[in-house]
Amino acid sequence: MAGRDAQSVPWFAEERPQAVLADGARLDGRSFEEFRSVFLKTGVISQASGSAYAEFGRTKVMVGVYGPRQSDRRQGYSERGRLACDVKLATFATRQRGIFGQSQEEREHSAAMQTALEAAANLDSFPKATVDVYCLVLEAGGSELAVAITAAALALADAGIELFDLVSACSVSRVEGSLLLDPSADETHREDGGLLLAMMPTVNEVTQLVSRGQWSGAELKDGLELAMGGCAQLDAAARQCLREAAAAAAAKQAAEDGAAAAQPAAA
Repeated sequence: MAGRDAQSVPWFAEERPQAVLADGARLDGRSFEEFRSVFLKTGVISQASGSAYAEFGRTKVMVGVYGPRQSDRRQGYSERGRLACDVKLATFATRQRGIFGQSQEEREHSAAMQTALEAAANLDSFPKATVDVYCLVLEAGGSELAVAITAAALALADAGIELFDLVSACSVSRVEGSLLLDPSADETHREDGGLLLAMMPTVNEVTQLVSRGQWSGAELKDGLELAMGGCAQLDAAARQCLREAAAAAAAKQAAEDGAAAAQPAAA
């Protein structure tokens, strides 16, 4: 799943296609159950307690985690800790321009992310404190919220926040009766139904479910099964990312310790 999308032309500079399926296949060549190219990396913001960057095709997201810090009294007293999630779309991320302040979409994304992540975080491990999760969507190429939730869970893990499990999130669009995993912006634009599923794959617990459009019972069951399979794939990729980051950090520390030991003792 690792890799980068080689296309350099911003998706919003192109015309939307009249259709996203041709002869029963997706225009980008993927199968219905295939992700776009996925790239995950942690430790990308040096000033943050933890951070992560995620690319799913043309969707690019950066997340920084800060804290824990003492909770603001205006938020109300609580023995447990809390997450404060804030999702922003960069002004150059979408086709639409000229929006100032937090949009309704950003508020909805922030609330959905908070619900998805709070179930996984051990809030009792930082009592009376708040962990801030800031997400910036650099390019909105489709499935932004799912990518943001996945990246935010990685950033929390990178920050050392105690989690019951990692959270992975997938989007599914129904287009012309076909269910498409990880839809692009054009596929979402042409959908007649869609859903987002966030879950903790190891413990098999759903933390967020959002649906759009009308679904029959059978369609919803198939859509959820597709999304759950996608979440399992992302969980494996996220854990591999964390293992590689830990190995790199250990190698760096070993090299620094070796260099320090090799220096002659001060007279």
